[in-house]
Amino acid sequence: MKRKRLAFILGIRPDVIRASLILKKLRADTECDLRFIWSGQHYSDNLKDIFFRELQVAAPDIELGAAGANDAEISASVIARLYPVLESLQPDAAVFLGDTNTVVGCLAAAQLNIPIVHIEGCMRSYDWRMPEEKYRSTIDHLSDVIYTYLPEYKQQGVAEGLNPDSIVVVGNPIVDVLNEYYFARQDHFACLASEQFFAARGIARDSYYLMTCHRRENVHQRESLGRILQLVSAADSTVYFPASYRTQKLLREFGLSLPSNLVITDPVGYEEFLVLMTRSRGILTDSGTVVEEACVLQIPCVQMRKSTERPQVYAVGAAVKFDPNLPEAYPIKAVLRKLTALQGKQWPNPFGDGRSSERIAEDLLRRLREDAFARHRPDCYHLDIAGSYREDGLIVVSRKPSNSPA
Repeated sequence: MKRKRLAFILGIRPDVIRASLILKKLRADTECDLRFIWSGQHYSDNLKDIFFRELQVAAPDIELGAAGANDAEISASVIARLYPVLESLQPDAAVFLGDTNTVVGCLAAAQLNIPIVHIEGCMRSYDWRMPEEKYRSTIDHLSDVIYTYLPEYKQQGVAEGLNPDSIVVVGNPIVDVLNEYYFARQDHFACLASEQFFAARGIARDSYYLMTCHRRENVHQRESLGRILQLVSAADSTVYFPASYRTQKLLREFGLSLPSNLVITDPVGYEEFLVLMTRSRGILTDSGTVVEEACVLQIPCVQMRKSTERPQVYAVGAAVKFDPNLPEAYPIKAVLRKLTALQGKQWPNPFGDGRSSERIAEDLLRRLREDAFARHRPDCYHLDIAGSYREDGLIVVSRKPSNSPA
């Protein structure tokens, strides 16, 4: 019997981390013909391949090599290169995870009438300036099935008019990943976190802050990036910054003066990053994934964002906000005092029970077996659509109750 086929499309390293256990569970199922497609946003080993090795995820089956000088070009490239691949594969569904311009590839799947699955759906910052807000809104409204992490996210999607029967609440896979790769391997990380490890990086255990900063609203604006460097300069410890190559390039182009307590390095692998996170005094970040990881790992965090789709970190007291564009509202000394006050505190994990990957994989496999992906059929709509199907005054479509889990 011919195996059912899933196309799973990813494009950046945080999404590989989040998807790693889901991919493994799908590959282990003999009934599923999984095709892992990489859009091509990251190329170098320390931005891509090292994550496959350390997470023990099989390399992509297909690499699109999508590229461009701006969002429009990259999005167009993803759509154009993904279309013939999906047309050839004819998968039972195309699965996308996250909110980057890779998920714009869902337009290729929609054009081919291939059911679309979105993992990480219904998250909203309600900040239309963010490119990610546009991408996740687009794919959610095209998706047949949406896996969302928390009940409040589902409520947001339903409020936008999404079909509640198409939205499945599963918890956040980042909890599963940390359980599997960090908490279950404490001895391994204790060995990695040697005195030599820190000496080689010019930092001391428990005496530095870790920083990530890549978001366009921060690094593409000289004033915003300068304000972040002021925050670094005011910190009472070394700030260790594995910076993306794009951020390093912009720092040079802007000619900004670097604080004496800032150590900039090239991007690092996931294991090294976990060591750096868990032995730091706290984290300065504009990454959605990193702020979740810090929350689960009980590490104080400054979220350097205008707005967030993860307000739970504020609600449980795991993070403080710093908007570089509002200096009067977020004075640097006050932000750092709040960060210091979080050190040594504990807070509940708001992101789930660590079974998200299992739930997603099991539901995907069930839908494969039952041909239950397509949910844009007339009988699946949650609205009264009879008027759209009238012929000579007669209703020629009947609605059937959905059996999909919610």
